[in-house]
Amino acid sequence: MFDSLKEELRAAKNKDPAARSNFEILCCYPGVWAIILHRWNHWLWTHNLPFWGRFFSQISRFLTGIEIHPGAQIGKRVFIDHGMGIVIGETTIVGDDVLIYQGVVLGGTSLSKGKRHPTVEDAVVIGSGAKVLGNITLGNSSKIGAGAVVLNDVPPGATAVGVPSRVIYEEQKTVEDLNHDFSDPVASAIDLLLERQVELEKQINILNQKLDIEKTGIIRDSEIEEVFKEVDE
Repeated sequence: MFDSLKEELRAAKNKDPAARSNFEILCCYPGVWAIILHRWNHWLWTHNLPFWGRFFSQISRFLTGIEIHPGAQIGKRVFIDHGMGIVIGETTIVGDDVLIYQGVVLGGTSLSKGKRHPTVEDAVVIGSGAKVLGNITLGNSSKIGAGAVVLNDVPPGATAVGVPSRVIYEEQKTVEDLNHDFSDPVASAIDLLLERQVELEKQINILNQKLDIEKTGIIRDSEIEEVFKEVDE
């Protein structure tokens, strides 16, 4: 029991640069409280005391703002940073060394009694406000961008961003690379299209101006040449 507590405190200290001491973590980190209380609630759930597991999980929710179903399987050295608003469903499986930020939902999309929540493998980073829904798998060392809605599997070492999420392949990294603010590739493409539209509208205006000059015939040739130069640029 004490070895498990030491691991939780060490994980918090390693993954949060603001943590200064084990005493501070134990007294001031609701994410750590939620994991510690869940260990007890999960024990009750798996030892034929499901009511008490649910009952104490609701007390934990009241104290921490983090709702973890007692049936969820949580690995070692999992750290919940800040944590307010996190929901982890009954059949969720979370591996070791996972980092979860506030507002994350590991939820289900089915009313069936079977496996209906995500499987999060080792060393995954899940950014603030991300929603991971359904019986899907987040591969080892994958990262989920802030605010992403993930409905499909994410391969190991990849990054998922956007709504709905799209996978960006990148070099596999460890959980120490904490950046989870990624640009949406679709949004980037739309921005490029809008920039191109502005350029095309400018060129059309210049061509219209050129046609007006040719119709009136009252502008000197040098001025027409200036318009052509603008079109070429």
